[in-house]
Amino acid sequence: MNTFYDSLQAIHARIDQAKAQVGRNDTVQLCAVSKAQSAEKIRSAYEAGQTIFGENYVQEAITKQAQLQDCNIEWHFIGPIQSNKTQLIAQHFAWVHSVDRIKIAERLANARSSTMAPLNVCIQFNSSEEASKSGAGMDELTSLATAIKALPTLNLRGIMAIPAPSKDILQQRAQFKHVHKAYLALQQQGFALDTLSIGMSDDFEAAIAEGATIVRIGSALFGARVYAQAYKTV
Repeated sequence: MNTFYDSLQAIHARIDQAKAQVGRNDTVQLCAVSKAQSAEKIRSAYEAGQTIFGENYVQEAITKQAQLQDCNIEWHFIGPIQSNKTQLIAQHFAWVHSVDRIKIAERLANARSSTMAPLNVCIQFNSSEEASKSGAGMDELTSLATAIKALPTLNLRGIMAIPAPSKDILQQRAQFKHVHKAYLALQQQGFALDTLSIGMSDDFEAAIAEGATIVRIGSALFGARVYAQAYKTV
């Protein structure tokens, strides 16, 4: 029996319940965060019905992609982007959630082949405005969105954010509401956005209440991560 089937069903039930509580009847996609998980575990989750997987480390992801070529997986890159990794990311992923500056957007665009579908990208928003955190500030969102929109091999889809962790659901919702306001502000400026990538295992119900269209869930699906030596930040 596939051990991931019940976990997936439980997560989807929680997603549906969170939507129902705020009267939503649209789609919320589940991105399974598979960093530090083996190709075998990813295959099991895929066979249970999961098709979208998010990876944080480029080399780790490419190794697993090679082992899973027979699976029709949509790969999302969701981690911090180093300039020297942009070519590999542009060539091996369908989505990038963590574009935080124009230089990275331009490098991704230049590395994306014109024979491939445009690379779907989200701007990473530093919603807490902390200097130690990755992401564009509120005052940078419009200029970054404008730059991305002008790059023909990129397709600007929306915003991603990782607010400060909190166990208080009211605090969680307040932080996600702030991200949603930034998302709506860009829409009102004429950007055709359809993706709000917010919410992880400990707070995805609050994110759904505030408009998430993709939730990124790892430990609730795979269990606690065990980092193999080969899967450290590469």
